[in-house]
Amino acid sequence: MNFIISEAQQAIKKLYNEEVAESVINIQETRKEFEGQVTIVAFPIIRYSKKLPEQTANELGEYLVANVAEVTKFNVVKGFLNLSIAESYFLNLFNKEILSPDFGVYQPNGKKVMVEYSSPNTNKPLHLGHVRNNLLGYSVAELLKAYGYEVVKVNLVNDRGIHICKSMLAWQKWGNGETPESSGLKGDHLVGKYYVIFDKEYKKEIEALKAEGSTEEDAKKNAPLIKEAQQMLQQWEAGDAAVIALWEKMNGWVYQGFDVTYKNLGVDFDKFYYESDTYLLGKDTINEGLEKGVFFKKEDGSVWIDLTADGLDQKLVLRADGTSVYITQDLGTAEKKFEDFGMDESIYVVGNEQDYHFKVLFLILEKLGKTWAKGLYHLSYGMVDLPNGKMKSREGTVVDADELISDMITTAREKTEELGKTNDFTDVEKDELYKNIGLGALKYFLLKVEPKKRLLFDPNESIDFQGHTGPFIQYTHARIKSLLSKAGYVFKTGNQDFGNIMPVELEMIIQLAKYPEELETAAKAHSPASLANYLFELAKLFNKFYHDVPPIVKTEEGEEKQFRLNLCKKTADIIKSGMLILGIASPERM
Repeated sequence: MNFIISEAQQAIKKLYNEEVAESVINIQETRKEFEGQVTIVAFPIIRYSKKLPEQTANELGEYLVANVAEVTKFNVVKGFLNLSIAESYFLNLFNKEILSPDFGVYQPNGKKVMVEYSSPNTNKPLHLGHVRNNLLGYSVAELLKAYGYEVVKVNLVNDRGIHICKSMLAWQKWGNGETPESSGLKGDHLVGKYYVIFDKEYKKEIEALKAEGSTEEDAKKNAPLIKEAQQMLQQWEAGDAAVIALWEKMNGWVYQGFDVTYKNLGVDFDKFYYESDTYLLGKDTINEGLEKGVFFKKEDGSVWIDLTADGLDQKLVLRADGTSVYITQDLGTAEKKFEDFGMDESIYVVGNEQDYHFKVLFLILEKLGKTWAKGLYHLSYGMVDLPNGKMKSREGTVVDADELISDMITTAREKTEELGKTNDFTDVEKDELYKNIGLGALKYFLLKVEPKKRLLFDPNESIDFQGHTGPFIQYTHARIKSLLSKAGYVFKTGNQDFGNIMPVELEMIIQLAKYPEELETAAKAHSPASLANYLFELAKLFNKFYHDVPPIVKTEEGEEKQFRLNLCKKTADIIKSGMLILGIASPERM
């Protein structure tokens, strides 16, 4: 209802002889306890009217009713002008704009954005924290794509370092040649198993050294296993053929395992970067920074940057022996990604424990004069907790992603079969439905909360067909599709000659009209949460509509029935497209 802004500007010009900017006209949706659909806040206007807020609001209301056909009446509550808009305006909006095939479709904006997410270590399977990361990264990428960006989805894999050497060494010592094929384990689970074995054996050695009189710190440094793992890392960095071959074999197992998990989660990537390729990057950037005076060397030869004037601290960017620290390779990788894709924006989806790291990284790149650094953004997110006793992992410490997915599908199966609505489904159809419901529940529950917030994930609460859940929205979509099928729906645009529309139908049109704006808001905030909550409100409103209006299928053929069926169809379309952006399928029947 943006036409209200220009009409209000015209009213102020006529009433008070003042030209005002659009920003002066603050419009809001009218609160449900008051009559009307749109509210103008009078307080910013009193500087032009030189009158009290209520008097200003009344004068504006009288002018708009007298001069704008779409405004039928008004009421004033303190300094708020509530306007009632003609039904014909909403019917015209529905028929001419909302029913258009390109409603809510943004044209390409000519900008490219990179979204980096997942970023796993190759020494263990993906866990619940990775699940939130992957779902958030994927949905933000899809949001930005829907908003008109060209999107590149990137995964930077941490495939080198002491962590993978620990798994490799344990497999050498205690693996007896075990493989994913011989063990029946996914490759990432097999490698993770040996990471846990390393940790147990390492702790035994630490305790033995402590019993001989070593301190905890000395025991950790001098345990034979950790020394062997460090030696293996040195051999890897030196290009030792046997170590490289073992590293390639075990990482290969992990990637096969990851691929299965990614497929089950429904996420994808356009480009993989590997730390084994990028860990030496950044040293040229350090030299560039030294030449520009951005960095300085200490007496021991280590290179630093002083960020105290920016409210941070001094940061090491290269060790005295010339080896990289994390920030070194991150600087180099940032340059590499920009060289490869030349994107306008780059989003890092990383947990909030890295907030400080990214502040430092982005600030250094700006100080180095990288023009693209202004487009860097850290999408920080909080941890996910589970109620005690729910879905313990194989290792007993973290919740494994594969177990979580499997348990969600099992729970979806149990809850759906309790309702007894899948008796006429084939086994294949049932399996597909339970997977869609289980994953829909998981994804929606994790995405409906603002990323920055820590959240408590309750699997049973997430699969509630009557709650604020993915399955409730999915069920609403299936209900609409069933209704349309029974009515033999065929699309036709309507006219406005069937009489008054019901209040709930007016609410539906207003809610549907918000969809493009909701996409824009969510994309700009890099947060699927607002879109998820919008879809829930839409589904909830449809169910009110379904119960309030006369049975549509039994209604006589005519403009009224066509209008209501069109309203149903567009609601289903928006639920389906919005849920797909969240990575969630909307079943045709449930």
